[in-house]
Amino acid sequence: MTDATAIVVRNLHRDFGSLRALNDVSFAVPRGSVVALLGHNGAGKTTLLRVLNGLLRPTAGQVLTLGMDPVVDGQAVRSRTGVLTEYPALDDFLTIRENMAAYGAMYGLTPDVADMRSGALLVSLGLGDRGDTPTRDLSAGLKQRAALARAMLHEPELLLLDEPTSNLDPLAARRVRELVAARSRDHGTTVVVSTHNLAEANAIADRVVVLEHGHVLANATVRELTRTGARPFVAITTDSDTHLRALEVVENLVGPVEPHRTPWTFSVPTHDHTTATLVSELVRAGVAVESVVPQTPSLEDVYVSLHHPASPAPSQALT
Repeated sequence: MTDATAIVVRNLHRDFGSLRALNDVSFAVPRGSVVALLGHNGAGKTTLLRVLNGLLRPTAGQVLTLGMDPVVDGQAVRSRTGVLTEYPALDDFLTIRENMAAYGAMYGLTPDVADMRSGALLVSLGLGDRGDTPTRDLSAGLKQRAALARAMLHEPELLLLDEPTSNLDPLAARRVRELVAARSRDHGTTVVVSTHNLAEANAIADRVVVLEHGHVLANATVRELTRTGARPFVAITTDSDTHLRALEVVENLVGPVEPHRTPWTFSVPTHDHTTATLVSELVRAGVAVESVVPQTPSLEDVYVSLHHPASPAPSQALT
């Protein structure tokens, strides 16, 4: 591990009895970066976060978090880490500000420093007028934001966030994404975020690690994944009168396709050398082709491709 690396995971296994939740997982997280953990329910994302923070012991393999073994030096790791769990653990009998003050005291902050930081964080998260509200009176989304503010209060080097926007409306989710990105950009905070939200990962992550049943399917930047992790395609638009004929021609050439935006625009998996063939066959069949637009696969396209049994295997360059 170097000073430029915040987390190193090598050949990690974690078993729960006969269930293998993590299977030979390896990746590294550069300091100051945002890494998104993607995967279906049960893929191993939450288990991985708990191992990184020393709450679970690996069955086999090695983990270094901030240069330390989280099993041996768990207290030191957690003192430099902020954690947002999937279910915020706030004291319902305290106000938001009182929760923040208690947490600050645990981390050795003076009352003045804790109050100043909590005030700024609450404003950033749209909770500036809620500081004196008992947390038992908050909605799930407001509790989520309060718990995130608490996790950031001691200005940790590392943030481990488990589904940070799962209960939030779109505007609140944007606030959270902007705050997380700013922490990484302006303070050099390393962030590992588990999320089902592919748009969120695309917006804030420098890298993504895709898990399936405890295996790493891909570990790459978003740009690398979208460039090489799924087949390219073109969006072919025909006029509405000939789109059924176009569909027949296209499916005879490349197999079943799905509409793209409108019933007469088709997303056609292809390679550069087949685009001309497609258009030529459509014109020969009397189809009025209005446009042919090359498309870059989105992160969602790549994610589906990685998990779909019929999709091409991901490039070895991604792992």
